[in-house]
Amino acid sequence: MKKFIAVGLLLSNFVFGQATTEKKEVNPFKKGSVMIFWGWNNAKYSKSDIHFKGDGYDFQLDKVVANDRQTKFDWGTYFNPGNITIPQVNYRITYFPKDNFGITIGMDHMKYVMDQNQTVDFKGYIDDPKYAAMVNNGKVDLSGNDFLTFEHTDGLNYINIGAQKYHNVLDKKNIDVFVSYGAGLGALLPKSNVQLMGNERSDRFHLAGFGLDARAAVSVVALRHIVFQAEGKLGYINMPDIKTTLNNKPDKASQDFVFAQFNFGIGYTFNTKKYN
Repeated sequence: MKKFIAVGLLLSNFVFGQATTEKKEVNPFKKGSVMIFWGWNNAKYSKSDIHFKGDGYDFQLDKVVANDRQTKFDWGTYFNPGNITIPQVNYRITYFPKDNFGITIGMDHMKYVMDQNQTVDFKGYIDDPKYAAMVNNGKVDLSGNDFLTFEHTDGLNYINIGAQKYHNVLDKKNIDVFVSYGAGLGALLPKSNVQLMGNERSDRFHLAGFGLDARAAVSVVALRHIVFQAEGKLGYINMPDIKTTLNNKPDKASQDFVFAQFNFGIGYTFNTKKYN
């Protein structure tokens, strides 16, 4: 009888031990894992004061309204590797140095387009009488393209590093759900498309400033490796050195604003290691 009891205890320990091991093995975000992610974003921007300075002018436009520029959905645009910079996209790679704690390097490719249909407050001076005459009672009408077109459309590129903590809230055989939160910081490398007061259009990449963000996400993991993720970000962007003219002239603009971003995409985890 004692032998049967001993064998039963050994078998139960083996079964429960195996279950525990299997439980740990299915964690997609365990130490040593790597996740790659690709997604698309929608962004909103606060109003921004934009300061322009160059030869013969120094002025600020107050509370300028801008929006993102969504690309109409088309399979050939959104999933063609040759068109990856046309939609607003996010891509990143995350390494997990600890269980459920990830370090992320990525880029948020947003788009920022000044609304032409607005009249804004003007502070400063313009020497050129043609463009000075466009200022009336301390305001300038931006409708049309004569005075200014201003956008970061290829794009408002936020290259960032971040850290996130993941918590498992649902654990099934082939489905796991995690919530995560964290923060990030990085550099802004926009390709700014600007035409200011008759100057030749400037459209080039330039390191313009920095950004900070807080982030939170819900991740649904299928079959241990496939990750569907919805994420929200709230951040701050400051760009003191936006190029506005060509030929390396000293002309530049500066602005700062708050942004809110929602993105959705798909990822894949790999190189997960089993517990001994």
